[in-house]
Amino acid sequence: MTGTPMVLAENIHKSFGALHVLRGIDLRVEPGQVMVLVGPSGSGKTTFLRCINHLEKINAGRLSVDGELVGYRERGGRLHEMRDSEVCRKRAEIGMVFQHFNLFPHMTALQNIMEAPTRVKKVRKDEVRAAAQRLLAQVGLSDRADHYPSQLSGGQKQRVAIARALAMNPKLMLFDEPTSALDPELVGEVLDVMKQLARDGMTMVVVTHEMGFAREVGDEVVFMDGGLVVESGNPREVLTNPQHERTKAFLSKVL
Repeated sequence: MTGTPMVLAENIHKSFGALHVLRGIDLRVEPGQVMVLVGPSGSGKTTFLRCINHLEKINAGRLSVDGELVGYRERGGRLHEMRDSEVCRKRAEIGMVFQHFNLFPHMTALQNIMEAPTRVKKVRKDEVRAAAQRLLAQVGLSDRADHYPSQLSGGQKQRVAIARALAMNPKLMLFDEPTSALDPELVGEVLDVMKQLARDGMTMVVVTHEMGFAREVGDEVVFMDGGLVVESGNPREVLTNPQHERTKAFLSKVL
């Protein structure tokens, strides 16, 4: 493969005390690709996602986004940790959507979306407001601009959270089980927004249990278990004809 990958993980290890959560993850995500991570709870999917934007620090290996190391700078063959301000600046280029929305309860949908570009990027308020209104339209919520999170359904909150992440013009979007906290009938509206993002060429790494989404939208599906990549490949092949016994056992329960 030529060109710079958007995400390159090489032998990533991560431990929490004695718990070895990631045990040597090697993954490569190309620009414009949608990679879907599946696997049982506790397999390390969310931890890996959080390592990509340095919400968790890795213990060993190398992780880069768009050709630049995440959280570290290399000098004389050694890695040196970046200052927090530098890490935050880099993190601003990566959008992350969490399972539980994490919206500011005291702000309207529009204000939630405007907050980061105004504070972090210091963009003029009138510019940010116009962009935020466009993003609300993009996620189908133009009529909810002045609503507070408590006045929105779970699906609407998650769509505001996606718009908020997009407001920073990220080069990469990370989704951590974005539909698992939603009532089943609200899942579709969030997945529709994600499908459109994929069609628009956004690079995405998605942790999900939605196998239909993985099959329809994913360019690659990665099955993780026990902190390892067990199997990866074209979603249709992996999901319909898994090669590994562990993958077969997992898919027999969820499909």
